[in-house]
Amino acid sequence: MNEATSSKAFPKHALQRQQVRKRSPTERIRDFDEVSLGFDPSQALAEAKRCLQCRDPPCVRKCPVEIDIPRFISQIKEGDFELAARTLREKNSIPAVTGRVCPQERLCEASCVLSKIGASIAIGSLERFAADASEEYEFTKPENSGGKVAVIGSGPAGLTVASDLCRLGHEVTIYEALHEFGGVLIYGIPPFRLPRNILAKEIEYIARLGVRFEKNVVIGRTLTIDDLFHMGYDAVFIGSGAGSPKFLHIPGENLNAVYSANEFLTRCNLMRAYKFPEYDTPVHIGDRVGVIGGGNVAMDAARTALRLGSRHVTIIYRRTEKEMPARIEEIENAKSEGVKFMVLTRPIRILGDERGYVRGLECVKMKLGEPDNSGRKKPIEIKNSNFTLNLDMVIVAIGQGPNPLIRQTTPDLKTDREGYIIVDERYRTSRRGIWAAGDATPESETVIEAMGGGKIAAKDIHRYLTDGSVRNSPWLDR
Repeated sequence: MNEATSSKAFPKHALQRQQVRKRSPTERIRDFDEVSLGFDPSQALAEAKRCLQCRDPPCVRKCPVEIDIPRFISQIKEGDFELAARTLREKNSIPAVTGRVCPQERLCEASCVLSKIGASIAIGSLERFAADASEEYEFTKPENSGGKVAVIGSGPAGLTVASDLCRLGHEVTIYEALHEFGGVLIYGIPPFRLPRNILAKEIEYIARLGVRFEKNVVIGRTLTIDDLFHMGYDAVFIGSGAGSPKFLHIPGENLNAVYSANEFLTRCNLMRAYKFPEYDTPVHIGDRVGVIGGGNVAMDAARTALRLGSRHVTIIYRRTEKEMPARIEEIENAKSEGVKFMVLTRPIRILGDERGYVRGLECVKMKLGEPDNSGRKKPIEIKNSNFTLNLDMVIVAIGQGPNPLIRQTTPDLKTDREGYIIVDERYRTSRRGIWAAGDATPESETVIEAMGGGKIAAKDIHRYLTDGSVRNSPWLDR
């Protein structure tokens, strides 16, 4: 650490991070309005002034979409919020979304030089602030290239590919299977984390770039990928996500009041079950709910259940809180809202009553052993540690897999044992003219990682459309 980055070179207040304002837990668990209130202008200016403006910024290297972070923060510091938003949109078409849901604490903020001597810059909160403060959506369309691309899925990968290719002059149409656009951003993330008007505003921006949107089109049923090529598309990008829930495969999973997190959140978020009877999508809510899993989806399901009236909600996780993949902020939010955590615990059987409804969950206690292939310590069962939790609803949040429709109807599209589409380093699939990224492939875990894959795919599709280059592919050159 040199003098410039020594704590002695900074006044104490410059090392302290601005704290994001939030609604109180007692207020926010009564509705689905946004929990975080973000920075006000004075906070944003104060936070921006803390940035060291590194010449070789490590934060940019850790950003999957390569946002020029020091430049947009400098523009906030100068009070030009509109220009900061434009800088963000050079690399990211949905900064108001990623400013809210991106795990910055594991990416750009984790590499911030200030984190070595104090608190890192609140890059995500500044990103959200600039995106929200901007109304300037002007864009000069380039000359039409003649290229025509179909994008399957309107989630983060699909939106990124579509907007990047449209900026390059290609004609792009997004095909969405559901009745609203956004993919996992709308069916998987509750409004209290990502308000619907914010997502709609970002999608409107992408439509203004020139991207066409078609909803209620299920690729693999309504149309096949071969149909798309017959319709005149030169290239196809698959960003169909992971809509098939995974289960524990333990006794009792077919009881009433057992949900996959996928179904539970889709009913609540996309089909507005929380607005019943205004929206005719009733959802059963238990008084004592167990949510199995430790990721962001588990936190979202638990906090949604609380807002729908459950009195006791418990997260059940087989490792410790330290190994949980959920964002720290979301774990803290869940705790402050009243969600209980039961760690080092593995369910082995869901118990039912005479009516076929959940009445409890039999579990065993675990301990941690040596690290496994994931790098996390392997959970090991403690013999004769069985116990029973009294529950009347169980939500399984242990991940999702890809929908099989596309692979079943697309000959020669290589997939792995779990059905994920195999891609190379440029996100090319085994079929010429088809790319894939996001949760449909084994490459993605978060929104921003899906967007990063989408950006690489978009660059390669552009090369393919403009010079026909398909070199260096382990699949296409066979």
